[in-house]
Amino acid sequence: MSAQAPSAVILIRATSFVPNPATAADNAFQADAPAGQSDDTTSAHALAEMDALAAALRGVGVRVHVFEDDDHTRPDSVFPNNWVSTHAGGTVAVYPMYASNRRHERRADVLEMLKSEYRVQAIVDYSGLEPDGIFLEGTGAMVLDHVSRVAYTARSHRADIAVLERFCTDFNYEPMAFDAFDADGVPVYHTNVIACIGTDVAMIALGMIPDEARREQVRERLAVTGRTIVELTEEQIREFAGNAVELCGRTPEGRRRYVMAMSARAKRSLRPEQVAAIEESCEIVAVEIPTIELAGGSVRCMIAGVHLDHRPEQLPEPGENVVAINEDNPVTPDGRYVAKDYA
Repeated sequence: MSAQAPSAVILIRATSFVPNPATAADNAFQADAPAGQSDDTTSAHALAEMDALAAALRGVGVRVHVFEDDDHTRPDSVFPNNWVSTHAGGTVAVYPMYASNRRHERRADVLEMLKSEYRVQAIVDYSGLEPDGIFLEGTGAMVLDHVSRVAYTARSHRADIAVLERFCTDFNYEPMAFDAFDADGVPVYHTNVIACIGTDVAMIALGMIPDEARREQVRERLAVTGRTIVELTEEQIREFAGNAVELCGRTPEGRRRYVMAMSARAKRSLRPEQVAAIEESCEIVAVEIPTIELAGGSVRCMIAGVHLDHRPEQLPEPGENVVAINEDNPVTPDGRYVAKDYA
């Protein structure tokens, strides 16, 4: 199995969703909901899109952990990849968040599920850096090459280079930081909107890196394992073509299948030869999520990949109806986890 493509993911099923006003100032991809549309309608549309993504991933054999969130004070909780990441060898990272109203998206029940269902050796928590104004928003701020152990990072106030280097020391990655801007000179707020790294293919808007020498270093580093580089335009980035993620699913017969999950909007922006290059190594799974994309993130932002070894299945006794992982992590009969705050 590829170290790059996780076979399980975490999704947050948020019953309240609106574009977050606290993140609008530096997120050039964010947009307002249609004029006259109520928050309840926006939330309902987003909830249907979240369910569609979960169904699409399960349909290609990806293990999906869905956590319910009924807290109306967490408008961006649908994007868990900004606060948690998991790593082969049994380590979990928890990150410091820039927007103060996003910091209580961190949840103890997510961490407890990981510890109970997967082999977790340690949790490294960087969130204590928030009072010092130091932030690194997880795999939004960093796009991780788990094969070559490189952390590609566009500099921004959501990606502090000092904590990036600390993360790389703790988790054995090589930091590769660079500046990236749009045509108006606005810094890219999260690296994962301009770059996606798969096992055998990488999609990236190299043209948004103005330093030619650094641009070529990034290109060469990505290609060192023989990856195909699919260069994206800024126009395609605006359509969230870079905000994709490779996952490992299963066919109905149990064979591995590699998929590239992205939004339908993102796929429509790709040229036929780009689609063909991606499909040389993985199948594209595209889902319509126009409401969620109003918040400035797309499918990659919605997915926290699980790069941990799964514990052996605990088979229930005959006749036992199992609806909970343990006493602290109740789930609904359809497998959704009940919300519980991080502490």
